[in-house]
Amino acid sequence: MPEEQTLNRYRELAERSARAGIYVYTDFHSPAGASLAYRIADERSVKMWGGAESCERVIVRFGDPEEIGYEESFPISIIHISPRMPKYADKLTHRDYLGALMNLGLERDVIGDIYVCDNEAYVFVCEKITEFITDELSQVKHTQVKCEITDAIPDEARPKLKEETVTVSSLRLDGIIARAYHLPRTEAKDLFNSEEVFINGRLCANPSHEPAEGDAISVRGHGKLIYGGVGRKTSKDRFAVIIKKYV
Repeated sequence: MPEEQTLNRYRELAERSARAGIYVYTDFHSPAGASLAYRIADERSVKMWGGAESCERVIVRFGDPEEIGYEESFPISIIHISPRMPKYADKLTHRDYLGALMNLGLERDVIGDIYVCDNEAYVFVCEKITEFITDELSQVKHTQVKCEITDAIPDEARPKLKEETVTVSSLRLDGIIARAYHLPRTEAKDLFNSEEVFINGRLCANPSHEPAEGDAISVRGHGKLIYGGVGRKTSKDRFAVIIKKYV
């Protein structure tokens, strides 16, 4: 969806929330699309969630909890898709599962992240299409599958965090990204100009920004990491910082 069209849609949803005093939700968006919500509403009235902490694709919710007076869950379901006869199943990938879902005639924006583990998938979807998927999806590639709604994802299916320590001359975010993803400093800096860096769901256009401990940093095309803060100062007065990368 073009940026201006997304902004107009967000304005409509934010206005509906304020007028009716209710929470209003989008479908799933990439970090870039979701971050546009902050141009429309203040931080108190915007919340994002994809179904799990590690999810890249998120639903945006408009509505200030203090004004509305209650909390509520995001309309996200998790569908567990598994081969009916594992012994004879194809080797299934993220692309295979996504393709099978799209072949049902679904739009990409009603499907969130897909975790694949041991040839099975856990798919985050908009609640409104849950029944349709469980009724209609019976095959992925040449493999017959079954679909079940679940609220539990086994640890082995979740993206893993790998902790690393990288040494930087300053706490500028472009330097941290360069070291984390083994990029030339100029290339890391260009990521900010092309609007590909997000902190806690918000676009970051400032390469000299210093992240706070616990910040979730997404770099489009490279991955997502959690900034763990400064571990120590080195003998050469550099910073050894802790990063936790999703792998």
